[in-house]
Amino acid sequence: MAQTDDDPLRQLKPSHPRLILLDSELDRLRLLVRDNALARRIYSDLERESDRLLTTPVSEYKFVGPRLRAQSRRVLDRVSTLALMYRVTMRDSYQKRAVAELHAAAAFRDWNPAIYSDTAEMAHAFALGYDWLYNSLTPEERLWMRDAIVTKAIDPVIPIYQRDNTWPRDHFNANLVCNSGVGLAVLAIAGDKLSDPAGKADQAVYEKCSTVLRAAFESLPHGLSTYGVEGSWPEGMAYWETVTRYVCVFLSALQTALSNDYGLSAFHGVDRAGRFRIHMTGPAGKVFNFGDSADDIGVAPEMYWMAKRFALPPYAWSEQRAVERSSHPDAYDLAWFDPSPKSPQQAQPPWPLDAIFRGLDIACMRSAWDDPASLYVAVKGGDNKSPHAHLDLGSFVLDAGGVRWAADLGSDDYDLPGYLGPRRWTYYRTRTESHNTLLFDDQNQDTRAEARITRQDFSPDFSWVQIDLSRVNPGKVKQWTRRLALAQRQAVLIADSVHSDQPVDVIWGMMTDADITISGQTATLKKNGWSLAVEIRSPRHAVFDRAEVRSTPPQALNPNFHKLIVRLGDKVTELDLNIVLTPYKDGQPKPKITAQFPV
Repeated sequence: MAQTDDDPLRQLKPSHPRLILLDSELDRLRLLVRDNALARRIYSDLERESDRLLTTPVSEYKFVGPRLRAQSRRVLDRVSTLALMYRVTMRDSYQKRAVAELHAAAAFRDWNPAIYSDTAEMAHAFALGYDWLYNSLTPEERLWMRDAIVTKAIDPVIPIYQRDNTWPRDHFNANLVCNSGVGLAVLAIAGDKLSDPAGKADQAVYEKCSTVLRAAFESLPHGLSTYGVEGSWPEGMAYWETVTRYVCVFLSALQTALSNDYGLSAFHGVDRAGRFRIHMTGPAGKVFNFGDSADDIGVAPEMYWMAKRFALPPYAWSEQRAVERSSHPDAYDLAWFDPSPKSPQQAQPPWPLDAIFRGLDIACMRSAWDDPASLYVAVKGGDNKSPHAHLDLGSFVLDAGGVRWAADLGSDDYDLPGYLGPRRWTYYRTRTESHNTLLFDDQNQDTRAEARITRQDFSPDFSWVQIDLSRVNPGKVKQWTRRLALAQRQAVLIADSVHSDQPVDVIWGMMTDADITISGQTATLKKNGWSLAVEIRSPRHAVFDRAEVRSTPPQALNPNFHKLIVRLGDKVTELDLNIVLTPYKDGQPKPKITAQFPV
C-alpha cells in the first residue's frame, strides 16, 4: 500500500491477529486458566456462555426506540466471547457460530449511523471478529466482513468528520465511543489484500482507513479532556465504565497494531481513571451511582489493562473483586487477566481512605479497604448542567455491614417520553425529591445550579467536607452549606445550615429499602442482621417521618423503597440541622459517637 510519512498506519503490523490479544499471549492465558482459580472460573463462565450461544438464534435488525444499541451490544458480547474462546480452545463450533452472528449483522440494512455510537459498537464487534478469526476465515468471509465495515461504518463516518459539528468535537461519551469503535475497525482491516489483482479496491479501503484514523486522532483529545485530573468522569459511573472501556480497548489496539498509542495514554487523568472507580465503589461493590447510572455497573475489565499499563496493582484488585461478585464476566476479563493484584492498603505507599474529586466535587470516605462490612460514605456537589445529571446536589450514599442504607435510585427508562429532553425533570428519579438532600418547598433544584466543596479536613478520627449549596434554589434560599463527616470511622455526621429571607418548608430526606422504625428524634433501620441508628441532634423540635415514593407507571416503581425524612413542623428562615447515623451489627453495642464539627 502507498504510504506517506504522515500516514498514521505506516507502522501497521501486517499479519493477524493484531488487535489487543496477540497469538503470543495465548499460551500465557492457557497457563493462567490452569493455575489460577479465578482465571479458571472466568474461562468456565465464558465456555458455558459459548456453548449456550451454539443453539441461540442470531441477532436481528431491531430497534428499541431510536436505538440499535441493544443489538450492537449483543453482537459485540457474542462475537468477543465466541472469538476469544475459539482462539483459546480451537473449537470449530465456536468459530462457526461467531461467523454466523457476523453474517447476520453484515446483512442489516445499516448500523444506525444517525446515532453513530450504535454503529461504533457494531464496528467494535466486527473488528474483533475479523481480526481474531482472520486466519480461520475463507477469502469470501474476509471480504464480506471488510465490506460491511467499510459500507456501514467507515463510509458513513467520513462526512461526519468533515462536518465536525457533532460528536467529533463533543467532550463527552459519544466522542470516545465513536472514535474508538471506528478506530478499532480501521486497525483491523487496513492493509489487507483481499480484492482484485491490481489492488485498486484494497488501496481505496486503505486510503479511507488512513483518513478516518487521522480524523480520530484529531477528535479524541476533545473527549479525553473531560477526564478530571484525578480520573473522574462527570456523566456518572455507568458512562465512566463505557467510556473507559472504549478508551482502553483502543489504546491497547494501537499498541498491538502500531506499537504506538501516539501519546493518548499520557493524556491527563487517563492513568488515574481507575482510582475514580475504586474510590467511587463501596465495600460491598455498589458504586455511588449519581446521575443516570445503576448502583451495580458490572465488571470493568479495563481495570486489568490499566493495572499493567500504569503499574497500579490496586486496579487489578478492584476488578478481581468485581469478577468474584459477578456471574457474567467479559471476554476482556480473560484476555487482560492480571494475576497479581494488591489492595489499596497493600500498595506502597498505602492509598488514603478518603478522596476528593475536584470538578465533580465528590468526596468519598471509608473506614477500611479490605473489609466488605466497612463503613463508606460519598457526597456530591457538582453541576446540574452536566450531561445525564439529576437534580441531586448535596446527595449522598451510605454503606455499612454490606448494606446500602442511603441509596440513589439511579436512572429510569431512556425511552420514557422526553426523558433525555423537555420532560426530564418531571420524572421522579431525576427530580430532587428522590435524592438524599434537602428539598425546599417541594421544588426541584435549579437546572443550572452548581455546588462546590469549599472546606475539607481528612484525619484518622474525623474526616469531613463542606459543600456550598447556596445557588441550588435561587429565590428560596440565600445560604446553604452541607457538612458531612466520617467520625471515628464508625459513624456519619451531616450538618445543614440554611438561611432564607422568606420562610421555606425544608425536608431532609434519605432513600432506603431497609425496615424503618421511628420514634420522634430517633429512627432505626434494619436489614440483613445490621442496624443503622439515626438521631437528630438539633433542632429539638425536628422529628423523623416516613414518606412513600411517588413514581407512577410507566416510570420505574421502586418497590420496597421508602424515604426517611425529617419534618420541622413550620416553615423556617434559619436552620441548623444536625444528624448522626451510626451502623452496628445486631447483638453488638452501638458505638458512642461524641465527635462534632469544628466551629
